[in-house]
Amino acid sequence: MSDPGKRPTLLNSSASAATAAEAAFRIDGPPPPPRVSRVVALDPGAATVIRRVAAMAGGTSHGASHFLAYRPGTPVEYISGGLPDVAVYPAEGDAPLRFADEMEGADMVFMVATADDGADAAAAIGEACYMSGITTGAVVFGEEADVRHAVAALRPHARVLLVTQDEDDVSAVLAGLRA
Repeated sequence: MSDPGKRPTLLNSSASAATAAEAAFRIDGPPPPPRVSRVVALDPGAATVIRRVAAMAGGTSHGASHFLAYRPGTPVEYISGGLPDVAVYPAEGDAPLRFADEMEGADMVFMVATADDGADAAAAIGEACYMSGITTGAVVFGEEADVRHAVAALRPHARVLLVTQDEDDVSAVLAGLRA
């Protein structure tokens, strides 16, 4: 039973209760723009996941995000300045692209793995991003014993690394990172 002498606390009460000094620390501006990101699947299972995430996001190129897939077995090459490079493919396509070209203009690369197949590519992409000053993140799906090499390859290069069994976490992490 509520006390008739007390006023209920409303959801916006804390906003109106702030002092002028507290209000000076409020951010009164538009939200930051989305990141220019590349989402790279490192194995066939991850490619299936990112195709679903891309479809939910509106396509393989949603806003400033491009969804790409690495095909295991594709060799890592080194280009000018010792930058590692690998061939990647659009999430829905067969025309190979150079990852070094796809990095142009990106400020974030997010890798997705479901198996150890893409561990070499994860290391190469992570190193290329580090050398280029691009932030990286990753989600790995599966039992820890099944994906330990992928996790080990991603750990040194991913500022955000999540090992999970829920593919909805990809969408949630991308949204949280404004990708």
